[in-house]
Amino acid sequence: MAVTKTHPIKSTLKAAIDYILNPEKTDGKLLASSFGCGLETADIEFAWTREAAGDRGTHLGRHLIQSFAVGETTPEEAHKIGMELAGAVLGGKYEFVLTTHVDKDHLHNHLIFNAVSFVDYKKYHSNKQSYHFIRRTSDRICKEHGLSVVVPGQDKGKSYAEYTAEKQGTSYKAKLKTAIDTLIPQVKDFDELLRRLQEMGYEIKQGKYISFRAAGQERFTRTKTLGAAYTEEAIKERIKGVYVAKTKTLREDKKIRLVVDLENSIKAQQSAGYERWATIENLKRAAATMNFLTEHGIGSYEELVERCDAVAAASIRTRESLRDTEQRIADLALLGKQIDTYRKLKPVYDRYKASKDKEKYLRGHESEIILFEAAARALKEMQIKKLPDLAALRKEYRSLNDRKTKLYEDYRQAKKQMQEYGVVKKNVDSILYPSQSRAREQER
Repeated sequence: MAVTKTHPIKSTLKAAIDYILNPEKTDGKLLASSFGCGLETADIEFAWTREAAGDRGTHLGRHLIQSFAVGETTPEEAHKIGMELAGAVLGGKYEFVLTTHVDKDHLHNHLIFNAVSFVDYKKYHSNKQSYHFIRRTSDRICKEHGLSVVVPGQDKGKSYAEYTAEKQGTSYKAKLKTAIDTLIPQVKDFDELLRRLQEMGYEIKQGKYISFRAAGQERFTRTKTLGAAYTEEAIKERIKGVYVAKTKTLREDKKIRLVVDLENSIKAQQSAGYERWATIENLKRAAATMNFLTEHGIGSYEELVERCDAVAAASIRTRESLRDTEQRIADLALLGKQIDTYRKLKPVYDRYKASKDKEKYLRGHESEIILFEAAARALKEMQIKKLPDLAALRKEYRSLNDRKTKLYEDYRQAKKQMQEYGVVKKNVDSILYPSQSRAREQER
């Protein structure tokens, strides 16, 4: 699992970049990478882009930190995850420097990126929506690498220290949740639950929200912060066996829902009324599944499996095309930046080479000379011998962006279709092979 946080850099850009590039923290800079700029010239290149954009704002860049659980990954994999995150979040439009620090028990990435895009000179807007996108993207990439992720809602507001404590079995919140879960099937009412918790050493504070404090715990813990199933009302419902987890309602005409999950409570499972409700819901979803099969002309189980495989394969092909397109867009953006810098500063560099007093000329144009040499180096590494036409590059860039937009829509539709077929197949399996389906669910 990775925890992310971000903040703006307003006045100490070079100092911040120097800090994250510390050789003692980055294994001699082996765990340091950059995009659109050099490691040693990043602050100058950031400033050049902001100047070209006419930006007079106070934000010079942003600093994103991605921390990993102790022992869950290697430095090399953590760095790779950081690069994937930077690529997905910044889209090849912002210069950045990424380093992985190994000087603490938990590995963590530092990503510093420019406040302005070198492609379209638009500012990066940081808000709740952009941060949630970073968090979701980080979780997705971690999951793809086999790392644990925070379940949305379950660990909302949980700090890295608290997550680590829970993993190690020392979290007060985790212990309180375990105590409540253990007692609910054993008690007859809420008062008995409180009494049993007191016997276990918990101090109770009642008010608008009920709170508990274990021996040695500094502050009280409100049960409502443990999750929706731990509010006072929810606990009382769970004791009575009538609690139903609140989920977002899905319209039947948009997506077929999964076969109902019975509430994980002994008393709920023993409730005749609840069993009757579950049976009705299962019948409704069985009917919806049959309608789906009829509408899509699927007449056999083998045909359903083939259709599921075909939809999954189409989704994979679309995703690969999307990634190839995004990579080409990033390559073109970077090439365009280097060509533009090279052409604008070539006259300055030529005057420097022709100058009789090079040291004096350099003192007045040091930043421009550094930027020109960096651009020339980058073009040489790209094996560019003759500068391409910028107008042609921009035309291809726009065309690829249009293609990317269409591929995104195709991929979204493919994923939606794949999920629908997956749900239908699970429903069919639960109807045709109930014992096997239950066994698979228990394994999960």
